[in-house]
Amino acid sequence: MATIQWRPEVNALTTPQSYRARVLPRNVVGYDELAAEIAAELDIISPDVARLVLVTRNKLIARHLSNGHQVTEEDAITYSTSLTAKLDSPDDLLPDDADILKVRIYASKPFINEVRQPAKLEKRPLAEKVPVIASAEDNRLKLSDVLFAKGILKLTGSNLFFDETDESGECVIEGTQSGRAVQNQYAMISNTSIRLVPDIPAQAHPWNNEYTVSVSTHYTEHGTPRTGTYRRHLRTPLTLTGFGHPAPPPVGILTGNADTAYVTVIGGGASADEMIRIQAVVQLPEEHLLFSLIDMTENGKAGQVVSITANGTYALSSFDGSKVINLEIKVDNYAGLVQLVRNAYTGRLVDILDVRVD
Repeated sequence: MATIQWRPEVNALTTPQSYRARVLPRNVVGYDELAAEIAAELDIISPDVARLVLVTRNKLIARHLSNGHQVTEEDAITYSTSLTAKLDSPDDLLPDDADILKVRIYASKPFINEVRQPAKLEKRPLAEKVPVIASAEDNRLKLSDVLFAKGILKLTGSNLFFDETDESGECVIEGTQSGRAVQNQYAMISNTSIRLVPDIPAQAHPWNNEYTVSVSTHYTEHGTPRTGTYRRHLRTPLTLTGFGHPAPPPVGILTGNADTAYVTVIGGGASADEMIRIQAVVQLPEEHLLFSLIDMTENGKAGQVVSITANGTYALSSFDGSKVINLEIKVDNYAGLVQLVRNAYTGRLVDILDVRVD
C-alpha cells in the first residue's frame, strides 16, 4: 500500500517562525479512475455505467441540498448547507448574495477510522522556495485569465519578486502552439504582485490564442533559477470583421494549440462594434456542450443556451441590449472540443470576440 506523503512548510503567521505539515497528493483521482476501479471490484457493470452512476449520484445530492435537505450516507459522509451572513437584528433580510450559501461536507468517525487504520505517513524534504502565480487578471476588461494587448496584466501570488535591471529573473508569456516573449514593460514588481504591459507573441494560426505565463528568479546571488508557471491558460480576444455585410470572413475560435480550428464563426449580424464573449460548458452526465453568448461581466447577461452534441452548423442568439444580433458557428471537431473544455479548462471555456461591423 502506498504512503501518504507530507512535508514541513513554513507557517508565515507565527512568530517566532514555526512549521506546519502539508500533505502532498500523489495523484488526483476523478470519475474515470473511480469508475474503472468500481467495475473491477464488482465485475458486473462496465466502467461507463459506473461513471454514469457516480455523476448522477453527485447530481442528486446537489438537488437535495438545493431543496433544503441534508444528505447523510451512514458511516460515511454527510452533506449539508449553511449560511454565512451577519444580521444586525432578527428582522433583517439576508443579503442578496449567492455566496452566503455554503456547502458543508463532513466525514463520519467510522469513515475517518477506515482511512486512518491502514495509512502510513512518509516525510518528504522541505519544499524549495519557488514563484507561485495564484491569479491573473486584465485590469482594463476586469476579467481573469485574459491577455489583452491594450490593458495591464496583473499577476498575484507569492515569491514573485525579481530585479528587472540586473537580469536576476524574468516574466515570460508563451503561446501553447508557438511564440515566446520575455516581458520588458513593468508597472510594478513586488513579492506578491507583478503588473505589466503584455508583449504578446504571435502564434502560427489566428485561432491559437492560448498562452501560458511564468516567472523565473534567483533568490540568492549564486542560487539556481526557480520558475513558477500559472496553472491556467490565458486567452487573447479574437477579432471578427465585416459584421455589417452579408458574408463576414470566417474566424476560428474556442481552440487550443491545434493546427485547425475546432469551431469557426461563419456568419452573423451586428448593428455596431461590440466586445462580447462566447462560452462552451460541459454538461454532465451526458457530456454535451452548452454554447451561449454572454456579456463582458461575470454573472452578467446571457443569450439563449444551445446544446451541441456533434459537428455541424448552429445559430446563437445574443442577449438583450447587445449590439451583436446573432452568430452562426460551425463545429468541426466536437470530440476534440469536449476534451479541451473538460481537461484543460475544468468544464468551461470562454473566448472574447471583438465584433466589428466594417
